[in-house]
Amino acid sequence: GCGKSTVLRMIAGLEEITDGELLLDGAHANDLLPAERRMAMVFQNFALYPNMTTRGNIGFPLRVEDPQADHTARVDATARMLGIEDLLDRLPAQLSGGERQRVAMGRAISRRPTAFLMDEPLSNLDAKLRNHLRAEITRLTRELGVTTVYVTHDQSEAMSLGDRV
Repeated sequence: GCGKSTVLRMIAGLEEITDGELLLDGAHANDLLPAERRMAMVFQNFALYPNMTTRGNIGFPLRVEDPQADHTARVDATARMLGIEDLLDRLPAQLSGGERQRVAMGRAISRRPTAFLMDEPLSNLDAKLRNHLRAEITRLTRELGVTTVYVTHDQSEAMSLGDRV
């Protein structure tokens, strides 16, 4: 299409910025590695590890960052925030689409990123669930105070989630 997902990938550091400048907190960031940008991406495809429980999926980026630390409290707090604390011992195959999306959001939230990059995270859900999760995403991003760049083809989704379009 018009490059919306490509722009997200450039912000994340997964694609090269060929012209212009990316500023993060006012500092030039074009040459930063993806890990140095401290961003979390949530995709249309939930990209959960099928062999890991909800707890494992949410805690995975924390274990990568610091394998020795006990991340239980942070994982539990994230699950509580998303209302999925009763799903912590379930595998992705045992979850509904909306529950899987919450787990994917939880994995992103648990990292405490500087920004969320969301690439059509609700597009493969039914309309009722999309509306519900749209409200949840709005609440969470405001509650967390984290900049969110959200790509969607759905105009009503863009207007309800965006404060800048």
